[in-house]
Amino acid sequence: MTYDTLVKTAIEMTKRSYAPYSHFHVGAALLDKNGKVWTGCNVENAAYGPSNCAERTAVFKAVSEGSLEFEAIAIAGGPENADGNPVIEDFCPPCGVCRQVLSEFCTHDFKIVLVNGKGKQKIFTLGELLPESFSLK
Repeated sequence: MTYDTLVKTAIEMTKRSYAPYSHFHVGAALLDKNGKVWTGCNVENAAYGPSNCAERTAVFKAVSEGSLEFEAIAIAGGPENADGNPVIEDFCPPCGVCRQVLSEFCTHDFKIVLVNGKGKQKIFTLGELLPESFSLK
């Protein structure tokens, strides 16, 4: 299976990011077991703690609408240029908190698709990025 559409959606979501503090924009596209794509972007807050990553935004949107089984997530991110637009340069793997949230709802073989500015993709399983995790799955 190719994840090109999922990756394209994640890249598009970087443009909706609210990142006035870090100036680092992240987008995510989460594929559920029924083929529906749930999107997310990072949303920052001046207090930092209430900020939310793109991956968790997508997961929380899906779960809040009743979707609980997922196959893959694509993630894209990068700093903004002088015009304030995101520039995808390197791979943007999920942070530890996002990995733990994903482990709550996804199996160890869940796919995490990262893309860089050259369009190259790296695909990992959740088990590879969060080995020996504690979860119900």
